[in-house]
This record gives sequence, C-alpha cells and structure tokens, in this order.
Amino acid sequence: MKKQVSFSTRGQRADIGDLTIYRILPNRYAQAVGPFVFLDHIAPKVHDEDAPRMKTGTGAHPHRGIATLTYLLQGEDEHFDSAGHHAKVTSGGIQWMKAGNGIIHDENLNPDPQEDSRTTHSLQFWVNLPSRNKVEAPEYLAIQAEDVPQKALDQNRGWIKVIAGKYGEMVSQIPSYSEQFIYHLHLEAGQTFSLDTTPAQEYAAFLLESNSVLNDTPYHAGEFLEFDRQEGIIELTNPSAEAIDVILFGGEHYQEPIVAEGPFVMNSKAEIAEAYRDFFNGKYGQIVYPD
Repeated sequence: MKKQVSFSTRGQRADIGDLTIYRILPNRYAQAVGPFVFLDHIAPKVHDEDAPRMKTGTGAHPHRGIATLTYLLQGEDEHFDSAGHHAKVTSGGIQWMKAGNGIIHDENLNPDPQEDSRTTHSLQFWVNLPSRNKVEAPEYLAIQAEDVPQKALDQNRGWIKVIAGKYGEMVSQIPSYSEQFIYHLHLEAGQTFSLDTTPAQEYAAFLLESNSVLNDTPYHAGEFLEFDRQEGIIELTNPSAEAIDVILFGGEHYQEPIVAEGPFVMNSKAEIAEAYRDFFNGKYGQIVYPD
C-alpha cells in the first residue's frame, strides 16, 4: 500500500541580499515535520567571474533551542560563531551547529574554488531540540562531502546520501536527539525508488529542480509534499529524460510545545522572552572573525 499525500505547496520568497531564497517550512499547512521546524531553499545562483568573494558572512545573528543544518549542494560555505568555531565546507558537505542555550553565528556562501560552474546552491534545516537539550552548551560539526554516507542503488538507478539519520547500514555523523532522517536521492531517467516507512513517523519530500511522480501522482519542481501517518511505502519515479534530485526528510513527531519567534525555538513564551533577554545582555558572546 502506498502512502497518501496530505498536501503539497510551494515556498514563499524570503530573499537575503542577492540570494533567492524560498521558505519551504513552516508553511500554512505544517508547523513542523518530525523534529524539523524550518527549511529554506537557497536557490542556485551563478556568480560573476569578477565578483569579489564574501569574507565576513551574510550577517551575524543569534539562535537558541535548535540545531541548524546547512547542506551545501554546490559552492563553498564558511561558518563563524561566537563559540570560536570556524570552518569551510565545499560542494556536498554539511555544516551542523547546535545552538543549545545560545550562540551567534554567521555564514558566507561563495563558489567552490574547485568547480568551474561558479554556482551556489544549498538547503538549511532547523532541528528542534528536546527541552533537555535546549539548555546545553553549543556544539559544531563540519562534514566534508567525502564523509557523507552514500550508496549506489542497484541496477544503476542512481544513488542515495544520508544527510541525517540512517538508511540501512549507513549512519550520518550528525547527532540525533530523536528519530530523524534527511536523504538526498539522485534518480536516473525512467527509474523508480521505493522507501519503506515506519508507522506514526512523519515524512515529507522536496523536489529540488525537477518534476517527479510520487505514489503515481505527478508533481513539479519546487513543490513540498507531506505524507499521511498511515502505513505504506513512498514510491518515486523519474518521468524525465535526465536524472532528478529529491530530498526526503522527517522523523518522530515532536512531543513538546513549539513556540517559535525570530531565530529562537523554545517550549513557552517565557523561554522566548528569556532567549531575547540573554541575547541583548550579551550572554551569547561575540564572533571573532579570523584575519
């Protein structure tokens, strides 16, 4: 039996500077999917050859109560934060930061110096932490592309990467505070992939740049879909003459209250007020940028 699609929608524009960004989650239908309370699609951008490289980021800002996960499809992403972490990842890599009880971070997005396309393209998720983890100290991981688990599908159908969670014997380095998964599926022309699901877990799909057929229904590039909670499989078919890429994600339903405001996601309005108060009182520290 195949799962049913509960709804489909498109992201709303949320541009920063000259970056075209689509806010996929939250949306008018869903506040969260599993532990994921936020998803931005930073659309592909081709940078001029004579454009200067960013050096200090898009703008320092605070977070509390979540972990941010940036999956870099193309480009180079440089991370800075007030806990002293600084690193770069390139195409296919992941930046993960647990904000915990408060941190300020900044990122800059440049073309990958090892690629000729001069294209940047990425996804950013926010993972809602359980209340016990919202009060912990910040942490950070930079994972390069070669350390992201990947497996070829049989019969040359494509491949699957495990960005978070696990798939079969593959396990991501990204910490899990509840059941969660993010898969990047690359499916060759005319091929089909099926995913067995776990009852009561929440599942969603985001079609990056190509049309696809999910459980016998065609959907278009840029669409976000959430599936029902019934048992069943998710079947994806590539109807085009070229390979497609689809992001599948979800996990265990978040059991605590969700109160989100600006860059903070907590469990009550009082905790949101405390998050702002601590930020304005300088408790999150400051970023010291490298020379």
